[in-house]
Amino acid sequence: MARIVFFNKPYGVLSQFTPEGRWRGLRDFIPLPEVYVAGRLDADSEGLLLLTDDGRLQAQIAEPRHKLAKTYWVQVEGAPDAPALEHLRRGVRLRDFTTQPARVRPIAEPSDLWPRDPPIRYRAAIPTSWLEVIISEGKNRQVRRMCAAVGYPVLRLVRAAIGQASVTGLAPGEWRVLEGDIGLLRGRKT
Repeated sequence: MARIVFFNKPYGVLSQFTPEGRWRGLRDFIPLPEVYVAGRLDADSEGLLLLTDDGRLQAQIAEPRHKLAKTYWVQVEGAPDAPALEHLRRGVRLRDFTTQPARVRPIAEPSDLWPRDPPIRYRAAIPTSWLEVIISEGKNRQVRRMCAAVGYPVLRLVRAAIGQASVTGLAPGEWRVLEGDIGLLRGRKT
């Protein structure tokens, strides 16, 4: 029976158990043996990180060929206009690849979003706005690179969901374990 850990990864934590340099590791939060990260989330990004003891499930979550949607809440500098949003939706040419089309929409700041520690930089003369970005690829720093390429640098990036699994109800640094058939990959909300 598979065991899966839902973890709300805080800013400044690596997607590995061992700390490096100024970044903390998962062992500071999750004392469970024999669970492994299923996909990565940069140290300067926050939100849902899944770990499991099931290699098949780990591959289904992490590998892009399974096309598991990942939902991000993205705070950007400025207010993206319609052409920038359409460019993100069509796919963005980056230096090393062209992204697949993304689902992108402007949103209000999520009401259940926790304060970031440390806070993002604030500049009174430059407004910020929020986007919901849903992708299935998840290449290195992809959402940040996509937004920067269309002229809207990312200030804060929070992964809100992976498939039907959500960060809802978990404070930063909190985790919970589910076992068995959890319906994570396609259908049921967990």
